[in-house]
Amino acid sequence: MKIHRIVGAVALALSLAACGTSQSATTTAAGGASEGADSVLRVGASPVPHAEILQFVKDNLAPAAGLKLEIVEFTDYVQPNVQLDEGQLDANFFQHKPYLDDFNATKGTKLSFVAPVHLEPLGLYSRKITDVAALPDGATVALPNDATNLGRALKLLADHGIVTLKSGAGTAATERDVTANPKHLQFKPLEAAQLPRSLEDVDAAVINGNYALEAGLKPASQALLLEKTEGNPYVNGLVVKAGHEHDPNIVTLGKLLQDPKVKDFIKQKYEGSVIPAE
Repeated sequence: MKIHRIVGAVALALSLAACGTSQSATTTAAGGASEGADSVLRVGASPVPHAEILQFVKDNLAPAAGLKLEIVEFTDYVQPNVQLDEGQLDANFFQHKPYLDDFNATKGTKLSFVAPVHLEPLGLYSRKITDVAALPDGATVALPNDATNLGRALKLLADHGIVTLKSGAGTAATERDVTANPKHLQFKPLEAAQLPRSLEDVDAAVINGNYALEAGLKPASQALLLEKTEGNPYVNGLVVKAGHEHDPNIVTLGKLLQDPKVKDFIKQKYEGSVIPAE
């Protein structure tokens, strides 16, 4: 009987030790970038193209680099940053730096942009016309409603002479900064994820590249207007919680995302609708 008790006590001690190890690993992951041979890096991403790019890295490059990835998909632009800030993710990959800077400023988070990967040109799309010149007077145009992408959408229209913006409006431009609107366009700001669905109800919509691709649109061939790529500040990249920029697994993932094989994958798969960062 005593022997059984001793064996039971040893088994319980081993079980508690194992639980303690497991909890420690979880805590490390929640605090930032996971480390260690058995650690898994949890990365939040939009399904297209970000999660697809990460999946390519996971399948083709990560094993040789000793990196284990868990890809967590999100369909909005808020939760990936909220969960990264709360420690539920080690990194995320869905946003450009102007959006991140605005998010940090308005939400009080401290997230850091660590590795540029690709550009998704913003485009103007329509189910009703095939040439922007045919946009009717008083047409309704849907725009992304988050601060940085709203300004970006208005700049796209301004760059092509559809509207004129107040001098110096920059990326923070809003409808109030439109100084000339010859076609008397009616703007309809919507959450970015809703923009593809809005095409049935509006004359045209300025849609973020990832949501255009998810909806089966082809930016390179179907957009009535497409954002310029040269000198474009809206490059999407890897983001972490401040203080984890130099964690070994983060550094490794950043390098893999910029690997020539990833650039070739982006060029071949997206055919100009997603462009690798230089």
